Amino acid sequence: MPEIDPENRIAFQGVPGAYGHLSCRTVYPDMEAMACDTFADALAAVRNSEAQFAMIPIENSLGGRVADIHHLLPDSGLYIIGEHFQPVQHQLLGVPGTTLSDVKAVHSHEQALSQCRGLIRDLKIEPIIHADTAGSAKMIAEMGDKTQASIASRLAGEIYGLDVLRDRVEDRIGNTTRFVILSRNRKTPDPKEQSCMTSFVFQVRSQPAALYKALGGFATNGVNVTKLESYITDASFEAAQFYIDIEGHPEEAHVARAIEELQFFSAKLKVLGVYPKDRYRSQYAS
Repeated sequence: MPEIDPENRIAFQGVPGAYGHLSCRTVYPDMEAMACDTFADALAAVRNSEAQFAMIPIENSLGGRVADIHHLLPDSGLYIIGEHFQPVQHQLLGVPGTTLSDVKAVHSHEQALSQCRGLIRDLKIEPIIHADTAGSAKMIAEMGDKTQASIASRLAGEIYGLDVLRDRVEDRIGNTTRFVILSRNRKTPDPKEQSCMTSFVFQVRSQPAALYKALGGFATNGVNVTKLESYITDASFEAAQFYIDIEGHPEEAHVARAIEELQFFSAKLKVLGVYPKDRYRSQYAS
């Protein structure tokens, strides 16, 4: 078998069939998707030139932010070059020949189980927490037990030879995960050719109303902040770091003015990436 070129490989966290895997196939269908045990491993694969890109989830429309990602990104040595919004469409999967009446328990990630409470209640089956969705599908295939089922993606069912017992079992339609695509190399788009997003982290100076003053420039310059989150960075609980996404490019005058004002009131500002705005956002633009 010919060796895969690392420059034609994209890393994701999880096992084959995970939603990260599905995102890789959607955005880069011609690249080999590389499964990694942890988010840190996926980032390291890019940093160590084992893969060209990493597809990393950053937030979910129902579950909120993905744990650990905001801590990992600033020190990863990588740059965000794109974003992708992946619809999360859960399937109830079982070994071939299984019927709904056979199923006594369902396995999946804790979030997936919580997103399918209606199905679990209607079928009166036991929810069992698993480390991830696709991993639970793999386990069900290996068990071969018709009383056990999995909630995972259709791709996971195809990979592990499982039947779809019921399609689209999530309680709420519209469940979506936002992924960011990371690279070793900065790739800055031209703001004249496309709408852009900018992501960065910063710390505010230890003084009253510092955050209020730091963010004031975005309001006065008409820059839309789409995401702002804080998290503690040291044991003293006194130093808070902020992750922020804004619409716009630093080369645009109004964005440059807003960032300049932010820097006056903040410390350790680090741009994580400037990248094209995903078309998904335009569906909900006012």
